[in-house]
Amino acid sequence: MAGIGGPAQQVLAASVARRYYVDGLSKIAIAAEYDLSRFQVARLLQRARASGMVRIDIGSRGALDLDRSSQLQAAYRLRHAIVLDVDDGRPAVLGQQLGEAAAALLSEVLTAGDVLGLAGAPALSALAGALTRLPALSVVQLTGVPFHPESTESPSAAVREVARSSGGRAYFFAAPLLVADAAAARAQRRQPEVARAFDRFPAVTVAVVGIGLFRAGQSALYDALDEPEQRWLSRVGACAEVSGVLLDADGHAVPELTDRVLGMSAAQLRTVPEVLAVTDGAATAPAVRAALSGGLVNGLVTHAALADALLATR
Repeated sequence: MAGIGGPAQQVLAASVARRYYVDGLSKIAIAAEYDLSRFQVARLLQRARASGMVRIDIGSRGALDLDRSSQLQAAYRLRHAIVLDVDDGRPAVLGQQLGEAAAALLSEVLTAGDVLGLAGAPALSALAGALTRLPALSVVQLTGVPFHPESTESPSAAVREVARSSGGRAYFFAAPLLVADAAAARAQRRQPEVARAFDRFPAVTVAVVGIGLFRAGQSALYDALDEPEQRWLSRVGACAEVSGVLLDADGHAVPELTDRVLGMSAAQLRTVPEVLAVTDGAATAPAVRAALSGGLVNGLVTHAALADALLATR
């Protein structure tokens, strides 16, 4: 191999590289074994790398795609990015996998004293079921119950389940995400359970949210509105929903429904140190970019197709 020398030097370099990279010996130990100096060992290792004799692959067992994860994290300057290289053709299986991946990340980063906020999000049930090893922390419901006729995801149930696992206190409430008018929303916020949860919003240190396009079947707010309201909000620029917060394509808040939504506001979300979005579907890429541009989200758990769509525009 060019750069190493003749056959004898190549064999020596291969032997030294095997002892160092495979067997885990130190350079000093290898130098003693082969009657070389430590600097000669270092040069042989350097030449073995430069010539291609030694190739280092950084990978993981299982679905975690380390390369896409690191690219996505760097491209969008995220605190955390977890990308799964999995089949996105089976939504139920994908949701379970994303929920478990988000739970693994939270189990790693949450510490005693954190306040975890849970909003309506895909895979929320799977996440709550997998969060079984947690330090003591409070868990807060961040949004009312989203309107999805076929959905079984309930932020109230998830908050209670995670709080039981951690031994911490649960702040949850039974109320819809969207109500008829501002007066109804004010009345709901005065209810004791709702008020207790809302009072804890400033203390939240880690939040889990969902992101969806403002279209049928992908946005809880869209599905809860009648057709004239859907068209009106689309005309004023609504492109994305982040757990009850509407955004335009550039990430600016669309405030028209704010006084009717029971949940954390855009301004409040931006003050949370870590906001982790669990989301899927390559078609949601414009909504995810809006959430990232608007500073509402700084962590993602997703799959390869959506990661590729996001990276293609960077």
